[in-house]
Amino acid sequence: MRFTEHELTAALAGAAKVVLAADRRFRKRGVDVDTAWDQMDRYQRFKVLDALGDQVLPVLVALPDVEVAPGTRPTYDDRQVAEVVEGLAQGGRGRLRRAVEVKARTALVQAALAAIPPRLDPDALLTEES
Repeated sequence: MRFTEHELTAALAGAAKVVLAADRRFRKRGVDVDTAWDQMDRYQRFKVLDALGDQVLPVLVALPDVEVAPGTRPTYDDRQVAEVVEGLAQGGRGRLRRAVEVKARTALVQAALAAIPPRLDPDALLTEES
């Protein structure tokens, strides 16, 4: 799938916030994820984004092209995402471990896709400022 740089950045940030929301330290303190993200310094955010980039970006790029109507975001069902994740997964793991990895990465990619802002046009030629 062709994504713009802004869309990929937003997707990765959305996935990072989902991971932070699952972190026990943030849940115990009752801190809002957006607030915690804003309070992190640039290096802390970089470490989270760098770790997730290897998990999410190859899958997003390998997704098949879909028609995106203006005002919507690209959507894929779990089966489509899981097929791409399985295709990119490295071998050498047990069947159960691989199944868990595919499920977890599929959920992470779906969270990233949900964080992509709606497109103003299908070719992403226009921006909100235009």
